[in-house]
Amino acid sequence: MANIKSAQKRIRVTKAKTLRNKMVKSSLKTTIKKFEVAVLGGNVEEAKVAFTSASKALDMAASKGIIHKNMASRKKSRLAAKLNTLSA
Repeated sequence: MANIKSAQKRIRVTKAKTLRNKMVKSSLKTTIKKFEVAVLGGNVEEAKVAFTSASKALDMAASKGIIHKNMASRKKSRLAAKLNTLSA
């Protein structure tokens, strides 16, 4: 355990940020899974709605620095490709 007051605060702040990042990543994975389930089910309308929410969640996570912006872009591109194969 840290003895210095500022170091103790950094530990508390890091715990809070780690918890927030875990929550955001977990919900991001859930929205992506919902999209993939809709695609596997062949439901075009549900997949379009899920794609919109997944891409929004990816953008939010990238803007907060939880995931890298290139990773968000790559995932959105792959999800869009899946959606296009479903609707084509």
